[in-house]
Amino acid sequence: MARSFILLYSLSRRRVSDSLRSLFFIPTALALTTSLFILFYISSTSNLFTPHPHRQSRRHFLQNPNGVSSKFDNLQTPVESQPQSSLDFDSLTPNLGVLEDRAGGAKTIPGSNGNSAVNEIIFHDPDIFTQDYIKMNKSFKIFMYPHNKNDPFANILLPVEFEPEGNYASESFFKKTLNNSHFLTQDPSKADLFYLPFSIARLRHDPRVGIYGIQDFIKDYIFNVSHYYPYWNRTGGADHFYVSCHSIGRVAINKAEEIKLNAIQVVCSSSYFQSSYVPHKDASLPQIWPRGEDDPPNIISTHRKKLAFFAGTINSPVRQKLVETWQNDTSISVHAGHLNTSYESALQDSKFCLHVKGFEVNTARIGDAFYHGCVPVIIANHYDLPFADILNWKSFSIVIATLDIPLLQRILRSLSTDEYANLHKNVLEVRRHFRWHVTPVDYDAFYMVMYELWLRRSSIRVPLS
Repeated sequence: MARSFILLYSLSRRRVSDSLRSLFFIPTALALTTSLFILFYISSTSNLFTPHPHRQSRRHFLQNPNGVSSKFDNLQTPVESQPQSSLDFDSLTPNLGVLEDRAGGAKTIPGSNGNSAVNEIIFHDPDIFTQDYIKMNKSFKIFMYPHNKNDPFANILLPVEFEPEGNYASESFFKKTLNNSHFLTQDPSKADLFYLPFSIARLRHDPRVGIYGIQDFIKDYIFNVSHYYPYWNRTGGADHFYVSCHSIGRVAINKAEEIKLNAIQVVCSSSYFQSSYVPHKDASLPQIWPRGEDDPPNIISTHRKKLAFFAGTINSPVRQKLVETWQNDTSISVHAGHLNTSYESALQDSKFCLHVKGFEVNTARIGDAFYHGCVPVIIANHYDLPFADILNWKSFSIVIATLDIPLLQRILRSLSTDEYANLHKNVLEVRRHFRWHVTPVDYDAFYMVMYELWLRRSSIRVPLS
């Protein structure tokens, strides 16, 4: 009898336990069912899960900033117009699947020259690029806020007359080229976007402004633009943009928050860690050292003896880690500071050229690598690479996390000869998109920046009151 009772009691406890266990899964099952229902509903009622390259960014609209005008009293009178309605290395062996299927050729695209071609492999969607590039060339219009040569800040607001040079030449090249292009319009009613032409690099070095006066200068400039012209107030600046390559640009707009929230920022400091940079709304500007009009060198991959190369100031923990790990290696050439030998020869003698985050995430080393036919290796976390929504960076570069620096040699040597040859071939193809010319050439850096702006133009026109 006692044995039967014990057995019955044991069975009862087991059933109660099983019942409680089953009850434990009920909330989980309900949560999962609810989540699936919500996902199904969203996917059936929106385009959230079918992204399109031209999807417009959601923007905020703010009131005009309060302040006292003290500059730009001679802004020109506006034209009268009527309102109009990486390779990701998740393990020691990199995923090289993206290096397969490279047999495609080039697609001929009738641009302004009518005889250019685009390598399909290096673009995310060459067909969309083909169609929109033609539309952009025909219809895209930009209004640049006008200033005259007698303006006391003409050196900051007007295009430069001399040849831009140096690390921050990209912003000067863009302004100078746009000023002489067919994209510029003097009729604001025809403009897709409005260009704020101040140069942060020139503000930085102007003794009247300097480091500590840039924020107030830009704040005053926006105040004046919003009071002299009606266009800023229609959208809170959402159809406006500025271009900057100087590192101080990341704090230059701290007193003009509506620029950060609304306007399109075309900047070199395009790190997701920067609070001033808003991905997808803003665009990454390539930092390119001017090289003139000579054809770039074409050193074939088999003539490159060094595995990888880096030289630069040790101004970040990432670079410090790189030097500590590889400075004594015979195949990876890493140098702290400047070289005693030719920098250009070192680039041309190396299969891979390392772009390593310093004080800022951007440097001119990617442009240097492209020009000299060296495959760039980007060692920087959360860097919004230039033209990343247009170009497929996995086809011509390698991106690794900073924590994988100790694995650098193994990652690079895991590439086969054919895989490296494909990367190198695509580098030679893509480098024309990373060059400035005094007179722009189809698909060069100027046209690529214009295409980035084309993708970000607003399709909404707010009528003037």
